Amino acid sequence: MALAVPTFEDVAAAAARLAGHAHRTPVLTSRTADALAGAQLFFKCENFQRMGAFKFRGGFNALARFTPEQKRRGVLAFSSGNHAQAIALAARLQEVPAAIVMPHDAPAAKMAATRGYGAEVIVYDRYKEDREVLAKRLAQERGMTLIPPFDHPDVIAGQGTAAKELFEETGPLDYLFVPTGGGGLVSGSALAAQALAPQCKVYGVEPAAGDDARQSLHTGERVKIEVPRTIADGAQTQQIGVLTFDIIRRLVTDILTATDAQLVEAMRFYAERMKIVVEPTGCLSFAGLLHSQLDLKGARVGVIISGGNVDLARFCEFVSG
Repeated sequence: MALAVPTFEDVAAAAARLAGHAHRTPVLTSRTADALAGAQLFFKCENFQRMGAFKFRGGFNALARFTPEQKRRGVLAFSSGNHAQAIALAARLQEVPAAIVMPHDAPAAKMAATRGYGAEVIVYDRYKEDREVLAKRLAQERGMTLIPPFDHPDVIAGQGTAAKELFEETGPLDYLFVPTGGGGLVSGSALAAQALAPQCKVYGVEPAAGDDARQSLHTGERVKIEVPRTIADGAQTQQIGVLTFDIIRRLVTDILTATDAQLVEAMRFYAERMKIVVEPTGCLSFAGLLHSQLDLKGARVGVIISGGNVDLARFCEFVSG
């Protein structure tokens, strides 16, 4: 049975479920960033979210919608790290057994955190095995409910609550830049923008090495690519989702890209100027904004920072290199 495409009403319902469970993350500003962009920027800091990323929103919302029988049987997910931690923590909070399929080269901190939240971790090779095929088989064998990292209405609705909070705090914005992998965050954000700031232009930003969303939007059909080799491990997706593509093609203005070098530049800016730790994937939005050809002069611009989960040693390599 095909899943229904979520609406802003689903985002609002997700916000109600998340109240008291998810952090209402801060919105930061920076005069230096404003000067660089020639605009007034508002940074929605999901690096301060529970488990360090926006993914907690979608994970918790999806599990909160489980029936008692689904909760008893448990949840299974596949993820390079942040969705893994989100499902693991949400499952612990709601007393649901959890198993997560993770690539063997996932950041050590993300894998350790997933296990620390009590989930079983099942390792696979992202360059040789299909994680979705593996996860579907395991879920069927175990009788668990599979919650994918982005292509699920409850996940998309949950992710959209971050942008909903941003608009509620800042008022209408002219532009919104959002990190993009499978499209859950940018599609949920677009639903919030359509309802709360209909004149706002939403731009997704993905790694230059993995521009499947950009290709899909420009060709009008979902494009599948090889696993991108990029430091933005949270956006190493091969293809955006069916539901997310439906929303993106209707509500997202365009998809931009950022190189790994530009991501490192943004990481360094965040650390030096704003005193915050942001993982490479979380830097996509700011890097894309800075290197776009858009005329943002005088505009009010939202920038979603998607997460801050990066190994400390790796972070030091990036910002000191």
